[in-house]
Amino acid sequence: QVQLVESGGGLVQGGGSLRLSCTASGTIFSINAMGWYRQAPGKQRELVAVISSRGSTDYADSVKGRFTVSRDNAKNTVYLQMNSLKPEDTAVYYCNSNIVDRWYADGMDYWGKGTLVTVSS
Repeated sequence: QVQLVESGGGLVQGGGSLRLSCTASGTIFSINAMGWYRQAPGKQRELVAVISSRGSTDYADSVKGRFTVSRDNAKNTVYLQMNSLKPEDTAVYYCNSNIVDRWYADGMDYWGKGTLVTVSS
């Protein structure tokens, strides 16, 4: 069984910074893409940033230049550095990882329970 546990959310003033972390644990053979999604009240969940196993990254247009995704493969951890935060960044942020749990198996998507980020104006 695989678990993803996020940390680092909280309340911050507009213009401030936060760093989210997400660590995968359990039966892990390898990890493919890792990323972050968010869901604001009354809105659909959206992709924020994703990083491949080789380090290629992609971002939502709304966060480009402000957010940076990175990963530490030795720690099975993905990070999201969020700078110049805006009130519209307020949401529950979810970690997502595509994880292979044994040799020759297909990867499966796993989700964390989410961490709340609130940006005040």
